[in-house]
Amino acid sequence: MKKYDGLYIFANSAKDEILDKQIEKVCGEITRLSGTVLDTQVLGKRSFARPMRKKENGVYVKIRFEMDPAQIKTLIARYRLAEEVFRVQVLAVDARREEVLAQQAETHKAREAARAAAADREAAEKDSRED
Repeated sequence: MKKYDGLYIFANSAKDEILDKQIEKVCGEITRLSGTVLDTQVLGKRSFARPMRKKENGVYVKIRFEMDPAQIKTLIARYRLAEEVFRVQVLAVDARREEVLAQQAETHKAREAARAAAADREAAEKDSRED
């Protein structure tokens, strides 16, 4: 099993209930092909740079899933038949890159916490001098 990120655009979703049903249907296709959905993020509604197929905007959704690499072409072919999926892009996740990004985020959080602690100490010292 390999990890993938799928970016989906839904053009006909005006309401949240409709969008939830569409996301459920997309996730159902992944599970039908013996895949596992790991994470779902709704990135929001965005306007297209130019109208496509008479559509002005769409709701972008990012879904991370695990699946056998041999099943990806079948999955994309099924999405082409689904009317609710306007566009789909599936990218393989690079595990080494993900690990490096996680380490960088951890280091960044530690630096920010150290800066905040130093600023708090400075403010406390300044207050104690004024008293």
